[in-house]
Amino acid sequence: MNTGHFPVAIIGGGLGGLTAARVLHVNGIESAVFELEASASARTQGGMLDIHEENGQKALHAANLHDGFLKIVHEGGQAMRLLGPDGTVHMSQEDDGSGGRPEVDRGELRDLLLDSLPDGTVRWGRRITGARALGEGRHEVTFADGSAVTTGLLIGADGAWSRIRPLLSGAEPAYTGISFVETDLFEADTRHPRSASVIGSGFFIALGDEHGFLAHRETDGSLHVHAALKTDESWLDTVDPTDHAAAKAAVLARFEGWDESLRGLVADAETITPRRIHALPAGHRWDRVPGVTLLGDAAHLMSPFAGEGANLAMLDGAELALAVAAHPGDTEAALSAYEEALFPRSEASAAESAAALDMMFGERGLERTAAFFTSGPTAR
Repeated sequence: MNTGHFPVAIIGGGLGGLTAARVLHVNGIESAVFELEASASARTQGGMLDIHEENGQKALHAANLHDGFLKIVHEGGQAMRLLGPDGTVHMSQEDDGSGGRPEVDRGELRDLLLDSLPDGTVRWGRRITGARALGEGRHEVTFADGSAVTTGLLIGADGAWSRIRPLLSGAEPAYTGISFVETDLFEADTRHPRSASVIGSGFFIALGDEHGFLAHRETDGSLHVHAALKTDESWLDTVDPTDHAAAKAAVLARFEGWDESLRGLVADAETITPRRIHALPAGHRWDRVPGVTLLGDAAHLMSPFAGEGANLAMLDGAELALAVAAHPGDTEAALSAYEEALFPRSEASAAESAAALDMMFGERGLERTAAFFTSGPTAR
């Protein structure tokens, strides 16, 4: 059942897809975003993001949303602490407001983008089941509800397991060797004061023996924690998120001997979410295929340890939209220009992310990370 033709169809309503739609709109170009989630409020987006001057904020300027972004910045969020397994503080940096990577809540940033789009731009509850070329740069996309659309420009902004990527590339994400168990501690200052005190007001890292904790204080006063372990891919199968007691025991067994203030980030948790970390090969690229391209994780999924994923997705979306606007009526020229800049940019960031993973979870990870933050470039 064909439900229409859309000159520009964006698959995926994450930060990258929404930024592309917004910058297209600013430049007088209509697009349609097809999103799996049932509505804007279908799930909590969660998580803090540091938005960098050189990419994420650049995209927000192109979207005419930078002023709105400044209003949702989490004051104090650029503070950072680095601890060892015994609870010793190896580095502490306060947020004096001069940093170039302010923190915002992912959900609030998404809302900023959504609210900037014309009504009806996002089509909710559209789970893609397939996409095929029709020739001459046109594509058809089919959905689980039996509907289908055609488009002259198909943009895959549909994340790590993109259904659009196979039109361009046979690459698939591979396990990086790191698994996360994410936890949340709500109303931290009153209900979990020890954990609130150890994490501080912003970003927090504790490292040792090829594993550790990464955490943020959220704008709602909760703590969002990633227990990160260098382990084989099957280990996470031992963590059952439906059995909190057993899941916590499995994770805490890997942190035996760590300070109780750090173990409490798991022991006192109110949610448990296991997640394997995957990445596409650094330098992933494809030959030009008429009428279709990728952005964000669909194009260059990488580990989160350089903090570039969301920033690059937003910059990709803005740069792609600007290229389309700069080449009216010539989609191929626009996509060629976009991809020419995309490939080296994403390769450099993927290499940086892989190096950060090795630094943090390799031998002497604590010492190497402390040296990076005290003598190298600021990473948060």
